[in-house]
Amino acid sequence: MQISSLIEKINGGNNSFFKEIYGTDEVVLKEQADRYIKYMNEFKSIYGSDDVMLLSSPGRTEVGGNHTDHQLGRVLAGAVNLDNIAVAAPNGTNKVRITSVGFDPFEVNLDDLEVTEFKLTPGNILRTIAKEIKGIGLEVKGFDAVIHGCVPEGSGLSSSASFEVLIGAIFSNLFNDGKLDPVDNAKFGQKAEHACKKFCGLMDQTACAVGGFITIDFADKANPVVKALDFDFAKTGYSLVITNTGGSHGGLDEEYNALPGEMKSVAQELGQEVLRPLSMEDVVKGIPSIREKVGDRALLRSIHFQADNSRVVYQVDALESGNFDKFLELVVESGFSSYMYNQNIFVGGETKHQNVALALALSELVLKGKGAWRVHGGGFAGTIQAFVPNDILDDYTSTLESVFGKGNCHKLFIRSKGAVKVEL
Repeated sequence: MQISSLIEKINGGNNSFFKEIYGTDEVVLKEQADRYIKYMNEFKSIYGSDDVMLLSSPGRTEVGGNHTDHQLGRVLAGAVNLDNIAVAAPNGTNKVRITSVGFDPFEVNLDDLEVTEFKLTPGNILRTIAKEIKGIGLEVKGFDAVIHGCVPEGSGLSSSASFEVLIGAIFSNLFNDGKLDPVDNAKFGQKAEHACKKFCGLMDQTACAVGGFITIDFADKANPVVKALDFDFAKTGYSLVITNTGGSHGGLDEEYNALPGEMKSVAQELGQEVLRPLSMEDVVKGIPSIREKVGDRALLRSIHFQADNSRVVYQVDALESGNFDKFLELVVESGFSSYMYNQNIFVGGETKHQNVALALALSELVLKGKGAWRVHGGGFAGTIQAFVPNDILDDYTSTLESVFGKGNCHKLFIRSKGAVKVEL
């Protein structure tokens, strides 16, 4: 569609599609409209074309199942309204040219899709995704694109997964009438990371590709079961707030690697590779015979896994039955389990800097009996998650930002659409 026509349809953000993916705040809608117009004009100035397509790919938040995926457990996740957008158009060649705002422009020749240097670069991501799309019989052709991201890096909202499934959505919508299945799109994004020797799970890409609340069961490693939930978060009267506590993940590889390693040590002592085939009863019965071999922390982390893996089922049931209060109770339970048993809230022996723990304490002081709060993602440093009633949202954010800095509370909602063409 011509840029002038798109600008008219965007209508300053006052259109139904924008309201579905960005909410109803007039200031936010105007900001988003200006954002799209800015990068359409930038696309025209760089590539010369006036006939473009607009696409959006959300970030994601983990909601349930903390450190369960690497044990082939269950997770609950949701797409959020912070997104990556693309202004894209076919270029009639066999090359992809992308200008990604804030990064170096790059170009990929679609005649050569082999990844030879195993580095996680935008070019290597695109090569792998293009190869996978071709492998299922869909068209892969050259295009130009300007991409702009609003998913903060380091926020735990999966800016990389959002970018990956955006690339898949561009190929799908420019050349294949949107025929690429969202779950296949997610799997191709995961394969792109694996091709670069980053062995991530599938949760991030799936949440970004599918949209809304989703639950994933990883019991069958090769074919995880993905289910989208029919739940409208926008009607709850709550906001999802992700707070960046300022802690750095640098130097924490040992902490992160120890966590799945300890869980697996318990599983292996009980005759399994990972914890999923075992039950809570199996773990508890095994404690006397394996305690000295694996250590108490490994056992506590395994107890957390069994409880949080089951808890995801109850969270899904609560959402599907419309019992949001019960869902919030379960979020709090999950958070306490992560704190007491999984022990991924702060680094052992570190007493001066416990950013995540402090943020959780402040959240409980403000929200107790009114909302929910828990660690977000891997833990030890970084971010927390809270479901905050809108009538105390200002109080909550001002309290947290007084400690962790203005702008470090990201007020979000679960958006219903995944990586999609923007339909105006």
